[in-house]
Amino acid sequence: MKRSLKIGSVAGIGIYLHWTFLLLIAAIFAFYYVQSQNVVAAVSGMGLILGVFVCVVLHELGHALTARRFGVGTRSITLYPIGGLARLERIPSEPMKEFWIAVGGPAVNMAIAVVLGAALFATGGTFDPSVLQAPGQHVLASLLWINVALAGFNMLPAFPMDGGRVLRALLALRGDYAQATQTAANVGQAMAILFGLFGLISFNPILLFIALFVYVGAQQEAQQATYRAFTEGTPVRQAMVTRFVTLGAEDTLQDAVDELLAGTDHDFPVVDEGRVVGILRRKALIQALSQKDRSTAVREVADRDVITTGPGAPLYEVFQRMSEANCSTVPVEENGELVGLLTLENVGEYIMVSSAERSQAARRLSEGAEVAIRSAPEGDEPPSPRKG
Repeated sequence: MKRSLKIGSVAGIGIYLHWTFLLLIAAIFAFYYVQSQNVVAAVSGMGLILGVFVCVVLHELGHALTARRFGVGTRSITLYPIGGLARLERIPSEPMKEFWIAVGGPAVNMAIAVVLGAALFATGGTFDPSVLQAPGQHVLASLLWINVALAGFNMLPAFPMDGGRVLRALLALRGDYAQATQTAANVGQAMAILFGLFGLISFNPILLFIALFVYVGAQQEAQQATYRAFTEGTPVRQAMVTRFVTLGAEDTLQDAVDELLAGTDHDFPVVDEGRVVGILRRKALIQALSQKDRSTAVREVADRDVITTGPGAPLYEVFQRMSEANCSTVPVEENGELVGLLTLENVGEYIMVSSAERSQAARRLSEGAEVAIRSAPEGDEPPSPRKG
């Protein structure tokens, strides 16, 4: 959230505005002013965009409050120029819970459209979709159709839209979660390619941007599903580093440089009387060397805002926290003592090892099934391979 401004909170959920959103507001104002040469028209157009993003906030709150009903918290909601993002603490493992959380956002957009429709009917306003050609002149009607479009677009069966999550949830009801994610991601990437082709044929840069957004989102979702498949249900102790170097609070930057050059460690836990009081990261060390003397104590440079975990903590949840906080190393403590380090690099290595072992097990199972089929007497049904 370092690049975002908190603008309020709803139901205990912080709402943030990314700094790039301010550029969008300025660009919209300039666009409307150039088109109309009228400040009032420019302000009206900018107000419509703000109204759209209020609807986006309500959309994300639909996800967040539905998730809360299922015991899933929401860390924050952030507004970007391309839309909003609700950061849930976790994705529920039960497919139907994910289904209802996913449809919660588009359902809010449809509810807004119904309310706006009722207001237009009561005031004799127009329902003609062509008002979108001059949205500043018909704000309520424009907002109505924009909400309908938001609901429809978000329900496309492609990650990272809500429709991709709905598709995954429905597929996961009858199969493996990771496979369901991969299938939904493949559908999303196929749609992205179609968007890209149409964008090239029609010279539409917006479609090209959407194609890139959808393709990358689907790829990231598939990657996250792989991480989840190999780390869910696994304790931190199975992936943590147990051989590492520590620095004392009074050790110097020279001591840190010696350890950095002597081994492969990049981040060093700083301990004082056996307890972790910070982490000296390689980037901070290099930066400090350009500003401070090598005799400076590491406690003056070390990052004191440290995420810690226990060896029995769920690896998947800790990995998510590390990714969101852009944290490469987490100290693992037990009974107040440092017993290990969890690094993103080691989590990746653990996943590669687990993947290789699963591939070997699957190959052995397949070979066993082939042998059983070949050895079965003619006329007998071949025995079905059993999972161990």
